[in-house]
Amino acid sequence: MVVVEIILGILIGPQAANIAHVDATSTFFGNLGLGMLFFFAGYEIDFERIRGRPLQLGAVGWLVSLGLAYGIAGLLFLGNVVVSDLYTGTAIATTAIGTLIPILRDSGDLHTRFGTNLLGAGAMGEFGPILLVTLVLTSRHAVHEALILVLFVVLAVVTGVFAVRATGRGWSALERTFETSSQLAVRMAVVLIFGLVALASELGLDLLLGGFVAGMITRQALRGHEVQVLESKLTAVGYGFLIPFFFVTSGMAFNVDELTTTPTAMLKLPLFAAVFLIVRGVPALLLYRRRLDLRDRTALAFFCATELPLVVAITTIARAHHDMRASTASALVGAAIISTLIYPLVGLRLRRGRGQAEEAVPAPALAR
Repeated sequence: MVVVEIILGILIGPQAANIAHVDATSTFFGNLGLGMLFFFAGYEIDFERIRGRPLQLGAVGWLVSLGLAYGIAGLLFLGNVVVSDLYTGTAIATTAIGTLIPILRDSGDLHTRFGTNLLGAGAMGEFGPILLVTLVLTSRHAVHEALILVLFVVLAVVTGVFAVRATGRGWSALERTFETSSQLAVRMAVVLIFGLVALASELGLDLLLGGFVAGMITRQALRGHEVQVLESKLTAVGYGFLIPFFFVTSGMAFNVDELTTTPTAMLKLPLFAAVFLIVRGVPALLLYRRRLDLRDRTALAFFCATELPLVVAITTIARAHHDMRASTASALVGAAIISTLIYPLVGLRLRRGRGQAEEAVPAPALAR
C-alpha cells in the first residue's frame, strides 16, 4: 500500500498529471503523517521484549552498517559520484521499521523470534540515524544540539511519568470513552504525538524524534492494560488518514527528471538499491548465525534493507544545505522506493508459512 501511495503522488504531481503540487498545506499534513509513522515505530518497539541479545545485535549490526555505509560513500565521494559522504552514508544506513511493522503484523511475524530480532535491528536502524540527524546533520553546533537534546529527553521523561501515573489511575474512565463520541483516549494520544513533535521542532530538533519518543511514552503508559481497541483506533487514524499524506507528498516531490539528466544519474538508482542491501544485509547475515537459520537471516537482510522515510528526510536536509546534488537525492529516494516495493516481498516470500507456525517467544527467553 505504501508504494501505491507513492506512485499515486508521482502520478498526480508535477512530474505527471500536474494536478497537485507540494505547498505549505501538503507539507504540513505530510509532516503530521511522518510524525505519526514514527510514533508507531516507537510504540511497536517494546524495549522490554527486545532487551538483551536482540537489542545488542541490533546495535552492533547498525554500527557495522554505518562503517560500511561511510566507507562506500567515501569511495563514491572520491569518484565524484556524490558530493557529501556524510549525508549519503547516513541515508543508506537506515531501516524503515515503521513501514515494516504493519507488514510484519499482517504476516504474523511481529511477535515471533524472527520478528523480535528484526525489531531490535530496526530499532537501531531507525533510532541511530535519528540521533545523527538531530545532532549532526541539522546543525553545525553539535554541543549545543546535544544540550537541547538532553532538555528534550528530560521533558519527555517528565511527560512519560505523568502519562503513566495518570493512565494508571484513570484507565477505567478512559476505557468507557472507547465507544462514545468523546474518544478521550485517542485524543490524548494524538495530542501527545503532535505536542512532542511540535516541541522537538521548536527546540530545533528533528520532528522524527518527537514522534518516536511519543510512541515510546505511549507504550510505557499503556503497559499492563487491555489496549486492543485503542490500538485499532490509533491505527485507523494513522494508517487510514495521516500517514498516507507523507507517502503521497513524497511521491509528489520525487523528481523523476533528475534521473534522466545524464546516464550516470540513472545508474545511481540500481547502485543505491544494491548498496542498501549490502550495508544493512551483510550484518544480518553474519551476526545472527547462532539465532536464525540461513533462510531467516536472508529474510532479515531484505527487511533491514527496506528504507524510505529517513532517506526522504536526510536527502531533504542535504538539499536544503546544498550538500547533495538533485540527481543524487532523486536516485536515493528512488532506490528507497524500490527497496520498499521489492525487499519486503522477498522477505515475506522467504518467511512464507513460518510466522503462523512459530509461537511467540517470551521476552526472557529472547534476551539470552
